[in-house]
Amino acid sequence: MCKKPSNRLLLVLKGASFFIPLLIFLYPAVSSAIGLPTISFGVEDANTPQQVSTGLQVLFLLTILSVAPGIVLMTTCFTRIVIVLGFVRQAMGTQNMPPTQVIIGLAIFLSFFIMSPTLNTINDKALQPYLNEEITQQEALDQALAPMRDFMFSQVNESELSLLSDITMNNEPYDKDDIPTMTLIPAFMLSELKRAFQMGFMIYVPFLVIDMVVASILMSMGMMMLPPVIISMPFKLLLFVLVDGWALIVGSLIQSFHQ
Repeated sequence: MCKKPSNRLLLVLKGASFFIPLLIFLYPAVSSAIGLPTISFGVEDANTPQQVSTGLQVLFLLTILSVAPGIVLMTTCFTRIVIVLGFVRQAMGTQNMPPTQVIIGLAIFLSFFIMSPTLNTINDKALQPYLNEEITQQEALDQALAPMRDFMFSQVNESELSLLSDITMNNEPYDKDDIPTMTLIPAFMLSELKRAFQMGFMIYVPFLVIDMVVASILMSMGMMMLPPVIISMPFKLLLFVLVDGWALIVGSLIQSFHQ
């Protein structure tokens, strides 16, 4: 049988994981101070402004890639879809059926389906011209941002947009171009949350009626110790299958983005 590592060994490993990067970071300064040979560790100093600019671009690209999932959540239809699908699972009372991976996968592919016109516009007006060296990087970013702003403006509520505009802007905007993207994104997120919860409420109503009917029948029969959820779940599943629930939910979600 393998023995568990002792507490002393764990402390040594934790100390090594902390001090080794610290020594690597401080070695150039210490070595120059006491006359030891300098080790570059594969990283050299930038000697020209072009090298500095390239390094900053790489750093900016890595930062964008690290926050890319958050950008997708904030600027696409994914939030509304995944919340509504989660409400469906909770309303039926099936706990982990369908699994979370299935719900997220379905939400991702529905998001690609709904966002395909916007993505095609970005590809035609921003990505392909930039790859063909027809426009600059800044022009490509501006061309890619315009379709995303149009999509968010088509889904945002005026109340949420006015709320965020009053908080972040000193003057009242005259048109869409006066509203910055950093104001539009949180307003779009609030609108998506509001609509998702509205749709979730409508989904809950028929399943709640079934729970109330089953609970009333059990109470009248004197079966107060029997949980109504156990009896109502098969009827919920039967109702959901008979009305073709998944097609209704997916169709309603897609139609909600075209209103």
